Amino acid sequence: MQVFNVTQGDSPVILGQPHGGTFVPDDIAARLNDNGRVLADTDWHITRLYDGLLDGLLDGATVVSSNIHRYVIDANRDPAGVSLYPGQNTTTLVPLTDFDGEAIWQAGQVPSDDEVEARRLAYHAPYHAALSEQIERVKSRHGVAILFDCHSIRSNIPFLFDGELPIFNTGTNNGETCSHLIETAVHNIAQVSGMSAVLNGRFKGGWTTRHYGQPANGIHAIQMEISQRAYMHETSPWSYDNARADQARAPLKAMLDALADLATSGALTTERNAK
Repeated sequence: MQVFNVTQGDSPVILGQPHGGTFVPDDIAARLNDNGRVLADTDWHITRLYDGLLDGLLDGATVVSSNIHRYVIDANRDPAGVSLYPGQNTTTLVPLTDFDGEAIWQAGQVPSDDEVEARRLAYHAPYHAALSEQIERVKSRHGVAILFDCHSIRSNIPFLFDGELPIFNTGTNNGETCSHLIETAVHNIAQVSGMSAVLNGRFKGGWTTRHYGQPANGIHAIQMEISQRAYMHETSPWSYDNARADQARAPLKAMLDALADLATSGALTTERNAK
């Protein structure tokens, strides 16, 4: 199994997709319990949801997607194991529980520190090496690069957050990971979409967004966490819903179009040079 897939596009936009993969090596799958083997915390159909949204605009977005399930190792966690949300429930670099706080490993099968490091080297590091390579390639071509990190999650998870999550959850680590022009463009489109939206709410941007977002250096990163009710059925077998997805894809396309326009217009470079 290939750790990741890369589809190169010529636009200034890169789609990161760290959580859509469902591959679990056999030796690791054998250690998961019945709950863990369900793989419920997958960003189901995330590649399909975004497929083709920038086609025709400078030959589309670059896509870097992990094929490895987050229960093997989470490609959107700090490789040093530092929590992104201190004081709040979350899952770790190699999760010990699912999003409901329920154990996913059989008794006595929780991965050791040495195993976590081996998985980091085998799966986490190669994905981020590929993502870094594409960011540098795109920045070299356009002078700027915009990483749009694509995520989705169930709408109601009491272990992680209260109530029902809005449809569009935009994260920029409180404005630190991208130009305010990018943050404003994405959130404004979400707000006028007719769907619920929040900026830097429960999800402020994961490790990927925070690590790569360096607007002063021409690299912008923004996370979009979409509630899965917007495009699919949230219970097994987690099927894609074309009618719902078409409604969600329209504002997503508008967001990506706006980001490509900002990058190619020179507005981001002008703003950076003015600081």
